[in-house]
Amino acid sequence: MGLLLKIFIPLLGLVLAFYFYSAPENFSEEMLRGKRVIVTGASSGIGEQMAYHLARMEAHLLLTARTEAKLQKVVERCLELGAASARYVSGSMEDTTLPEVVVKEAENTWGGLDMLILNHVGYSYFNFFNGDVGDIRKLLEINFLSYVAMTVFALPMLKESEGNIVVVSSMAGKTSSPFIAPYSATKFALDGFFGSLRHEFVIEKVNVSITLCILGYIDTENAVRAVSHAMRSTPAPKEECALEIIKSGALRQRELHYPPGAVSSLLLLRDIAPEFVDSLIRRGYKLENVKRP
Repeated sequence: MGLLLKIFIPLLGLVLAFYFYSAPENFSEEMLRGKRVIVTGASSGIGEQMAYHLARMEAHLLLTARTEAKLQKVVERCLELGAASARYVSGSMEDTTLPEVVVKEAENTWGGLDMLILNHVGYSYFNFFNGDVGDIRKLLEINFLSYVAMTVFALPMLKESEGNIVVVSSMAGKTSSPFIAPYSATKFALDGFFGSLRHEFVIEKVNVSITLCILGYIDTENAVRAVSHAMRSTPAPKEECALEIIKSGALRQRELHYPPGAVSSLLLLRDIAPEFVDSLIRRGYKLENVKRP
């Protein structure tokens, strides 16, 4: 039975990913040439890799993240790779004024916007929930409310260009896992808000796509440092993940599942056999390496 599951689940996930989330047209890098794109959380990890892919596609880039020195280096590299233009705004999304500042920079520089990629994330501990409600409030500001604010400020330009909103989320926002309660709460909030907004766009005939990216364990420096001691699985490559996010946004897909087999399988099984999925998730951790606070 165990061997059958190992074979069946990834295969089923790949089939489902193709059936439900494949777009009707093929992706071409030409689709991004000259497009005006904001990427948040762009100084490292998936955001940095997205910036480099978009630069090779000759897009105009506005990057934002906390660390100015890192952003400067990413912008320099983007220009070397062929970006039509590249600039940055540094700051923390804890600052509630930053979303408007970033979007205004795009408006003043380009006069419009074609794609908004929301990728930034606040630091969260990996351990048993410690009861700190203030930590959840802080994380909601960064991981959720700033996403909403960026969308609100960017929407007039996106409506004009009939552009794309790309929301980088997580399996933790679709099915619960231990040791990440505050983080998971913020990701579930993204799913609810942007799913509801998608309905309203359809009702109001607003031609702006919303792509929700459901990611598993990716080999970013922050993720590996935070959870590698407790994870049994091998992380997927951030470079490929970044490219798949860009493709899914350009093709106006509803959702991206990456890595496709593992994520799609778990999401299907979650509705059919939730207790079984919960046990699979728990078995994926080296519980002996997670210490109570």
